[in-house]
Amino acid sequence: MTRLAILFAVSEIAPWVKTGGLGDVAGALPAALRRRRQDVRVLVPAYPALRQAFPDAQLVAELPSLAPALPPCRLLAADGNGLPLLLLDCPELYDRPGSPYLDAAGRNQPDNDRRFGLLSRVAARLGQAGSPLGWQPDIVHLHDWQSALAAAYLHYEGGAASVLTVHNIAFPGNFGREAIAALGLPAQAWSFDAAEYYGQFSFLKAGLQFSTRLTTVSPTYAAEILNETLGYGLAPLLRYRRSKLSGILNGIESDVWNPAKDPALTSPYDARRLNAKRPNKAALQVQLGLEVNDELPLLGVVSRLTEQKGLDLLLALGEGIATHLPAQLALLGSGDPTLEAGFRVLAERFPGRIACVFGFNETLAHRIEAGADIFVMPSRFEPCGLNQMYSLRYGTPPLVRATGGLADTVVDCNEETLADNTANGFVFAEPTAHALWLTLERATRTWRERSVWRRLQQNGMRGDRSWRRAADDYLALYERAVAERRQELAA
Repeated sequence: MTRLAILFAVSEIAPWVKTGGLGDVAGALPAALRRRRQDVRVLVPAYPALRQAFPDAQLVAELPSLAPALPPCRLLAADGNGLPLLLLDCPELYDRPGSPYLDAAGRNQPDNDRRFGLLSRVAARLGQAGSPLGWQPDIVHLHDWQSALAAAYLHYEGGAASVLTVHNIAFPGNFGREAIAALGLPAQAWSFDAAEYYGQFSFLKAGLQFSTRLTTVSPTYAAEILNETLGYGLAPLLRYRRSKLSGILNGIESDVWNPAKDPALTSPYDARRLNAKRPNKAALQVQLGLEVNDELPLLGVVSRLTEQKGLDLLLALGEGIATHLPAQLALLGSGDPTLEAGFRVLAERFPGRIACVFGFNETLAHRIEAGADIFVMPSRFEPCGLNQMYSLRYGTPPLVRATGGLADTVVDCNEETLADNTANGFVFAEPTAHALWLTLERATRTWRERSVWRRLQQNGMRGDRSWRRAADDYLALYERAVAERRQELAA
């Protein structure tokens, strides 16, 4: 196996700074590659949480202003649980409250073009001759719009091969035309075949146009974004570059998501000791104020509360869940204030049947995965999804809509799939409350057939959800990208 030098450029990284699946990937995939003896380093902005986590990070480089709008910055090296981190230290841009992208009031940071322009510019600089670290990667792996612009710098100035992974194409990173000069890109970047996107300057389009290779986080999502509905205006470009596009399914951290060793659980269990799962349901019911009743199926949800996630469909069925199935619902999440208010009203109307916790709590997320009977993910689109894979590993059959990574990981329970032992959950096609309701009815009926349910659980728990296969796929992709980049530069 070829040993490659690989730089990840990311805007968040679990467990220190995370808003979604990108953070999980940024923490897990580089670690999986290092286990394959690859030389991997991760570049991430030095947000307050990271500076607090690594107060002794060592200065390894000072960089002058690299573009008119970009201030000087420093690179600090830290050991992130065996993963080499490069903290991009620029207090002017990163030392502020809020999330990586939003201010404390939930609004987009007004200078996100500069904040992530700097991340992209530094990533590209490290991938070029004369890298300030004395270390130059063979591959610069970019993630979503926040670092995608690095591909444009590498295109115009030369340097390493680049791979851009699209975690969610719905966020293109659009800014005004003036940002092109401010960020040090040439005037020709403002063109249809560069970074111009419906009259705006798009970080993501630049990455899609200029990266050596493109990936998404599941095979089905790679196909879905080629159509106009889920391509968000970028489908024509993706179809043009489809020979460079791959869908590689994310994995999960098997050590973290392991019901046999999970410290958050009341009762650890595995596929051979599924009766030990039951105390986790009772403990979750007690914790959330639900009626302790093993004769009611318990539905679990851990999600951002948005229409993308289909939570408005579930909200519309709340009364029916509590009174007609009947079932219980344990929900953890935050997001759309209207959805939060709707679920809060449901919990007040049906105490003992519906419980909602707004915000995020990692420990409670693990307990819902273990304590629920059925995990519900009715997403309108879902590039990959991780919770359905956590659920499969925890013997909690997921109920999902057939989209993106959900379609790639969940096999609907029916006579044929039960016979060949591939059934592991429940799948519906149309993004409607009616389709969701029919599938909820089917799932709860099946839950009462305990021998069938045990087979579903064990089928799901047997699958390998680790990063091993994805890491191997990425290594093969990196080798192709390096060869292609060398040919391009030699031409």
